Amino acid sequence: MTTSPARRKFLIASAAGTALIGAPAFIRDAGAAKDFKIGMFYAIAGPAANLFGPTQKACAELAVEQINAKGGILGRRVQLLFANGDAAVADATKSAVRMLLEDKVDFFLGSHNSAVREALVATIKARVPYVYTPIYEGGECSPNTYVIADTPRQQMETVLPWLHKKAGYKSVYLIGNDYVWPQVTNKYAKGIFKKLGVNVLGEEYVPLGAPNKFEEAVTRIKGAGPGLVLITLVGGDNVNFNRTFAGFGLDKNILRVSSLLEENTLLGIGAESSSGLYGCMSYYSSVDTPAHRAFKAAYRKKYGDKAPILGLIGVDTYAGVKFVEAVVTKAKANTAAKVKSAANGITFASATGTMTMRNRHVDKDMYLAECKGTEFQIVETFSNVKSGQTCT
Repeated sequence: MTTSPARRKFLIASAAGTALIGAPAFIRDAGAAKDFKIGMFYAIAGPAANLFGPTQKACAELAVEQINAKGGILGRRVQLLFANGDAAVADATKSAVRMLLEDKVDFFLGSHNSAVREALVATIKARVPYVYTPIYEGGECSPNTYVIADTPRQQMETVLPWLHKKAGYKSVYLIGNDYVWPQVTNKYAKGIFKKLGVNVLGEEYVPLGAPNKFEEAVTRIKGAGPGLVLITLVGGDNVNFNRTFAGFGLDKNILRVSSLLEENTLLGIGAESSSGLYGCMSYYSSVDTPAHRAFKAAYRKKYGDKAPILGLIGVDTYAGVKFVEAVVTKAKANTAAKVKSAANGITFASATGTMTMRNRHVDKDMYLAECKGTEFQIVETFSNVKSGQTCT
């Protein structure tokens, strides 16, 4: 996920980072350090920090605890080193340079927006493997980069036809934040709507992080009268839009699908505003599988009553760390060629079961959920959904 200004800035920042690093200076023996170091970027401070940060950190630390209890990775104790993934792009780049030069990390893990991802990819320049974990727009095929995120294909190819069959909606209105993830997701969705014979009545984007209250947008939606609203708003905007939507009484006869609706956001929306609201992602805390029951038991044991609320943005870091363990163990190294060879087709643990990587993205189970108050009720499970990505 990235905004236009940030996209311009990261080119400058990454150029500076490259000058600092220097290719020959970074070549080293990955086994020289005692600990296996993972440089993790997550929301420490910034707009997403309160919403996602505590769960991101808690889930990653749980995975590391489990791995170290079994002897670490290739006999090396795993250590997480943290940097702010919710920072300005230039600041995130500086953190990556420090982790490369001073900390000599063995792997990078990122749960942050696409602007930061692009900056890190440009700075790291494939010197160290990098796994990107949160929901995103697809298309990341940079060398030595791996993605376990939900893609537009995995979300849209499941929920939109299912709801069309169930409810028979004939028209749709699209609203999202003004950056690449909503735009690419909606472009993909419009191809599906065309096949379904669904008319797109409107499409609009609002600035990310602005004080959006959405009265004007909801008034336009009310006037258009769609059968479905597809929402690609994030965090507080998602909360404010859905509250306003229900406040206008539109929840009584217009269905909604939100592409990034997890537990914290639903709590913010509230039970009084969640009727007729759906989502489709690879994780909800209400998923009932043996693996998930075991994961939640371990999570509660470690954190007790103070455990951060589980949600997709957060639990993604657990799978990210487990991927690092699996791929480096199989490769017996963290070099680019060996990790790439080991990654294709590898199956690794997630909070709810397993995932399989192909084309440097992940095939996974997807869950369609309907909001019931402030909880998610799983109404359909789609098994082993392909990412739709073709990285080589």
